Amino acid sequence: MKQLSVFLENREGRLEEALRILKEEGINIISMSVADTAEYGMLRLIVNDVEKGKNALQKEGFSAHLSDVIAVKMPHVVGSLHDALSAVSKANINVEYLYALCTRTDEAAIVIKPSDTEGAVKALKDAGFGFFTDGDLF
Repeated sequence: MKQLSVFLENREGRLEEALRILKEEGINIISMSVADTAEYGMLRLIVNDVEKGKNALQKEGFSAHLSDVIAVKMPHVVGSLHDALSAVSKANINVEYLYALCTRTDEAAIVIKPSDTEGAVKALKDAGFGFFTDGDLF
């Protein structure tokens, strides 16, 4: 799955500007994460049209790019998140970041950015986890 990532200056109104642009372009945000430092922020989004969103933001002067991420399905039971991350860890793969994914199903889900996407997918499949695709979410 592709994720839209946007660098934001850490100043009043900058996040709103990015979200306004996406709204005006008809981009539906499925899930998002915002992380910040003193000087900048990183907005990470799962959206219905990553190319259109990226192009619209770049046209308005934002630094935006696409990243490969994994949308992992997991049951709503105690320990599911640990089990998923344990499978990735046992394969000696680093999780660079993760955040919750909003879905239309009763399953829990997370977005993971691993250091080795193919290896993480294999480790998670071997551990019995499934994945969401763009088609599942949009």
